[in-house]
Amino acid sequence: MKLSTTNQNNSERVLRFILSVVLIPAPVVYQYDPFSIVQAIVGGILLFNAISGMCVIYRFFGANTCKL
Repeated sequence: MKLSTTNQNNSERVLRFILSVVLIPAPVVYQYDPFSIVQAIVGGILLFNAISGMCVIYRFFGANTCKL
């Protein structure tokens, strides 16, 4: 089993990318409070998921929505 096997389909990856683009600039838009910093961190995680196609939570639970 490879560590970086794709386990997301393309529509999920596009949705995660769009959400990450909205969440990452939150500290700049809403000032640097703890909630906006958490939003930016979640946005970074979603961006990693969108680019790599691998979700660690999916891997942990054995889920795979990619039809390769």
